Amino acid sequence: MIEPTKKEYTYRGKGIEELKKMGTREFAVYLPSRERRTVLRHFDVIEEFIKKCVKKTERGRPIKTHSREIVIVPGMIGFTVMIHSGKEFLKIKITEEMLGHRLGEFAPTRKKVSHGSAGIGATRGSASRSVK
Repeated sequence: MIEPTKKEYTYRGKGIEELKKMGTREFAVYLPSRERRTVLRHFDVIEEFIKKCVKKTERGRPIKTHSREIVIVPGMIGFTVMIHSGKEFLKIKITEEMLGHRLGEFAPTRKKVSHGSAGIGATRGSASRSVK
């Protein structure tokens, strides 16, 4: 019986090792137009963020950021980043499948609404009840 082998992840026909060897600008060629434009205009911000990630992981500190608009590039793969959701920092591990997406996509700003039971006086049946 032949065992199934795990398929190697590729991004636009390039393997992860090939992508990691590329610079940020070289990788931008493979991105969709909106992300490519962002990376090419703000590549210095992305490079600074990667340097910050390397420095903080060497010291053993968590990487916290409010920058939700940063596009994920191959240099970020493997880092665990705490992204601000507007209220708290959510811990996210960056994987290969996240390439080309923005950090903010993985830290939702709105939570699922879970409605409780109706309060006193909110329904016709509870209108005549006393508050005490």
